[in-house]
Amino acid sequence: MDKALYVGMNAATQNMLAQTINANNLANASTAGFRSDFAQARALQVVGDGYLSRAYNQTESPVSDFTQGPLRETGNDMDVAIQGEGWISVLTPDGSEAFTRAGELSLTPFGELVTGNGLQVLGNAGPIALPPFEKLEIGGDGTISIRELGQGPQVMSVLDRIKLVNPNVQDLVKGEDGLFRRRDGADEIADGNVRVVAGYSEGSNVNVVDAMVEMISLTRNYELNIKLMQTAQRNSEASAQLLQIQ
Repeated sequence: MDKALYVGMNAATQNMLAQTINANNLANASTAGFRSDFAQARALQVVGDGYLSRAYNQTESPVSDFTQGPLRETGNDMDVAIQGEGWISVLTPDGSEAFTRAGELSLTPFGELVTGNGLQVLGNAGPIALPPFEKLEIGGDGTISIRELGQGPQVMSVLDRIKLVNPNVQDLVKGEDGLFRRRDGADEIADGNVRVVAGYSEGSNVNVVDAMVEMISLTRNYELNIKLMQTAQRNSEASAQLLQIQ
C-alpha cells in the first residue's frame, strides 16, 4: 500500500484535532474572561528501517492567548473586571487554587462570594463570606466594603479583600475546566499592584472573524488530505490490476 495513504490519514486526523481547538474557541466567544487557545502542528519524522522519507505531524496547543478581552459595563456592583494583567483566585472543588478572569460575581444563600460557575472567590484568609448588607462596594484593589443592615449611609465597613494575583503566564497551565493553575501546583502570592474596576465584566478575547477564517482553512486542508487518500487508493487499485494481467 502506498505510504502516501498514511501521510494523508495522519494529516486529516491532526486537522480534525486543530478544528476541535478552534471550535472550542468559537463556542466560548461569549464566555466571560475566556482565553482562546492556539493550535500548532509539529513535524515528526518517521524513524525506522530504510530511508527517512516520511514525516508526520502532531497537533498541539502549547499556549493560550493572554490578550485582554473587551470590557463591558454591566451596572452590577458585584461585577469586577481586571485592568491589565492579573487574575482572580478561586477555590476549585478539589480544594486547590486556580485563577480566572471571569468577574461576574454573586452571593449564595449562605453569603459566599462565588463566580458565575459557582467557584468560591478567595480573600485574605480563605473563601469570602459576607453577612447581610444594604450596600456593597468593591475598590480598585479588590477591597470589599459593605453597609450592614440598619447602619447609616455614611457607615461602610471593610470586610475582606479579593485575592488578586499576577503569576508569570509561562508558569500557567490551562485545565479542562477553563481555569488556569501554576504548573507546580503551588498557591500564588497576592499582588497589590493588580487593579479591578467594579460594574464591568471582561468578555472573551476570541476573535470570531479570525476563528471562522481558520475553520474554513482547516476544512479545506482536511478535504485536500481526503483527496490524497483517495488518490493513493486508486493508484493502489490500478497497480493491483496491472499485476493481474497474465
